[in-house]
Amino acid sequence: MDDTAFRVRFWGVRGSLPVSGPDFQRYGGNTICIGMECGTHQLIFDAGSGIMPAGLALKGEGVSNFHILFTHCHYDHIVGLPFFPPLYDPRCKVALWSGHMAGRMTTRQMIGEFMRPPWFPIEPDICRASLNAKDFKAGDVLRPESGLVIRTGKLNHPGDAIGYRVEFAGRVCALITDTEHTPGTLDTAVLSLIKDADLMIYDCTYTDDEMPRFLGYGHSSWQQAIRLARTAGVKKVAFIHHSPLRTDDELDAIAAAAAEIYAGAFPAYDGQIVTL
Repeated sequence: MDDTAFRVRFWGVRGSLPVSGPDFQRYGGNTICIGMECGTHQLIFDAGSGIMPAGLALKGEGVSNFHILFTHCHYDHIVGLPFFPPLYDPRCKVALWSGHMAGRMTTRQMIGEFMRPPWFPIEPDICRASLNAKDFKAGDVLRPESGLVIRTGKLNHPGDAIGYRVEFAGRVCALITDTEHTPGTLDTAVLSLIKDADLMIYDCTYTDDEMPRFLGYGHSSWQQAIRLARTAGVKKVAFIHHSPLRTDDELDAIAAAAAEIYAGAFPAYDGQIVTL
C-alpha cells in the first residue's frame, strides 16, 4: 500500500433511514458511513448501515486497526455499529471517538446505552476486539496516528454534531454532516473546516426550495454546498445524506443541475471511491 495515498470510500450515503427497491439502485440505500484511507491508516466516519459492508470488505483486505469517529449518535449514524465484523475479532483494534456530547455523555456511555437489551440483544462486553473509547470536544485537534491531523468543529444540528477536517500528506478532506444553514449566510465554523479542501463531503438532504418546509430539522441543501465551496476554494464537493425519499432519477437531475454551476460537484453513491 502507498504510504501517502488518500482515498475516500463511500460505504453509505443515505440519510435518516436505509432504503431499498427499484428507485434506489444507482445511489444505494445504506445510511451514513464514510471511509478515509490515509496511507496505512483506516478512518471510518459514522456507523450507519453502510458500516457492515465496510467491515466485511476491509477485513478481507487485511485491515485490522480502525478508528471510528462519530459525527453524532442519531439512529441513522449508529445503527450499523453492532454489525461491524471487526468488533468480534480478537486480532482487531478499534478506537471509537465522539465529541458531540462532551460533558454530557462519554463515548463509552453512548455505546453502552444503545448496544444493550432491550434495544439490542448483546452488550459491548461480548466484543473480542481491543476497544478504546476516546472523548474530545468540538474545536479539538485530533492526532490519532503519525502524520494524520483531524480538526473538529461544532455543527448546527438538534443534539449537536461534529464536523471534521482530515489533513494527510498535503491533502484535505472535510466531512460536514448533519448541519442546517441559515438562508443568506455562510457558517463560519464550516468555512474554517472546508477551506481549500480537495474534497468536501456535505449534507444535502434537501433542495433550497424544500428548506422552508423543514426548518429546525438540522439539514442543508446541495445549493448551499456549492455556495460554501465557492467561497472556501474547495476543489470537489460530494453530496451525501440523501433524503430517503430521493430517487435515483431525482439525484441524477441534481447531478446535472450541479454540474452546470460547479464542475467538481456530484451526488455520492454507495461503493464510490475518490482518490485525492
